[in-house]
Amino acid sequence: MDKVMGLASEKAVVIFSKSSCCLCYAVKILFQEIGVDPLVYEIDQDAEGREMEKALTRLGCNAPLPAVFIGGKLMGSTNEVMSLHLSGSLIPMLKPYKN
Repeated sequence: MDKVMGLASEKAVVIFSKSSCCLCYAVKILFQEIGVDPLVYEIDQDAEGREMEKALTRLGCNAPLPAVFIGGKLMGSTNEVMSLHLSGSLIPMLKPYKN
């Protein structure tokens, strides 16, 4: 869990992803369209990827991937991020981190 939290605080917006995950891709494109350049960490390319996925679940991410952190705080997975976006809450939250 320490590795996940350390990586989550490396940049203002961090997405834990799998390179073969279509929902992860959709979330990455959403942030790109909003104008935010997140740190994307592909856990399937890390030897500790399975442990990191378990840690994300323990942190409260219902679906472990994608896992989105904003300002070091876990926002959630696809459902939570899309709900924030559709409610109009995501863009103001990301305003300080836009390119």
